[in-house]
Amino acid sequence: MRHGRKILYTSYEKVNSENIVAVLSKVLPDFNLNRMDCEYLWNYYKGNQPILMRVKEVRPEICNRIVENRANEIVAFKTGYLLGEPIQYVSRRDESVDKVSLFNDIIYADDKTAKDKELADWFHICGMGYRIIVPDEDDVFHSYVLDPRDTFVVYTTALGNAPVLGVKVLMDDNNVLHYYCYTDTEYFHIVGGTDIRETYPHYLGDVPIVEYPLNMARLGAFEIVLTLLDAINMTDSNRLDGVEQFVQALMLFHNVDISSEDFKALRDEGALKFRDVDPQMKADVSYLISNLSQNETQTLDDHFYDAILTICGMPNRNGGSSTSDTGSAVIMRDGWSAAETRAKNAEQMFKIAEKRFLKMALRLCKLQTSLEINVNDIEIRFTRRNYENIYQKAQVLDLMLNNDKIAPILAFEQSGMFTDPNLAFSESEAYASRNNASGGGNDTGVPESGQQG
Repeated sequence: MRHGRKILYTSYEKVNSENIVAVLSKVLPDFNLNRMDCEYLWNYYKGNQPILMRVKEVRPEICNRIVENRANEIVAFKTGYLLGEPIQYVSRRDESVDKVSLFNDIIYADDKTAKDKELADWFHICGMGYRIIVPDEDDVFHSYVLDPRDTFVVYTTALGNAPVLGVKVLMDDNNVLHYYCYTDTEYFHIVGGTDIRETYPHYLGDVPIVEYPLNMARLGAFEIVLTLLDAINMTDSNRLDGVEQFVQALMLFHNVDISSEDFKALRDEGALKFRDVDPQMKADVSYLISNLSQNETQTLDDHFYDAILTICGMPNRNGGSSTSDTGSAVIMRDGWSAAETRAKNAEQMFKIAEKRFLKMALRLCKLQTSLEINVNDIEIRFTRRNYENIYQKAQVLDLMLNNDKIAPILAFEQSGMFTDPNLAFSESEAYASRNNASGGGNDTGVPESGQQG
């Protein structure tokens, strides 16, 4: 098991029919190592963890194997916190609001929200996730999330490290590997790594398989605490062993000669008759007992868990205790600020890959629906905490709207109250105009069109 996934590189700046077999043969060994790591992490996430193969040499008949699947908890929290609310595409310019709204309808038809959640699960488990986009005559395009255990992207070593090849690997019923390869202009079907069976051009303008890394090292969310997770499993297993060994304590016969038949009778009857060998050698029968301190073990277990939460940037459970802390102090104390920081880091990595996906999606929209939008017109927005501290945000909005030196649109943008401030401003402005025209007066705080402040 390595730490992180290896990025696959080639010195070719353009992959074509003449060099694609050479590129594949070079990167496949590293891909196979990445695949083994991903398989291990996927099984760990599902609960198939090393403790299940535990071997105990002393009293092997008492060997508990307890899995406390904190890895699953970490992935569930990270995915839920990052994408608890759907990713939204909002307009960065007033003139493109309607076009972005139409594009959102196309995205909705693709069920992208559910696919984003699946993608986030994969890159939190394996450190990277993959999405492919393909044209569709009826719905403009479809996107699919690919399994990172049989998908990879190759980057050029030239300046910028642009992706030059995306590959989906499948094995048929005869255990023959098929490689479905995409460059920025062509598709190749290669069998066995050397036999090019099929090739044709495509018009997406980029490699349609997009890699979404969680971080630069392609580390999974729980990969950095694997040893601590194993330690928790071992501690829990040993604790249960201690309880069972206490119940099944060994019997100590001191100055008592007992045969196997007598011992079996003792176990069946529950009583034993014996006498002293002589007055100087007193006979004694007792249990050989050594108690495991459960309090000290729990302290160790809690230490492991607290370390995992701190390293992974997850909130702790201190909220159950009564303190005088309120507001931001609680957020800082209980680790929510660390969770937010980690989520923002993941956002930035996600947006880089998402822009590549958007470029191809917008290209297909232009070719098939005449909907023409530039990727620079769209802002990718994560909305998970948009309604946190809503009262304070409303106060900021009201304060700025009543300041004649601040443009109203800036108040909508800077208050943080709206997911799409441009759309919110436009609708509020239209509402204020209608209300004023009907004689109701403009009491919304939004200036009418053409007015300032």
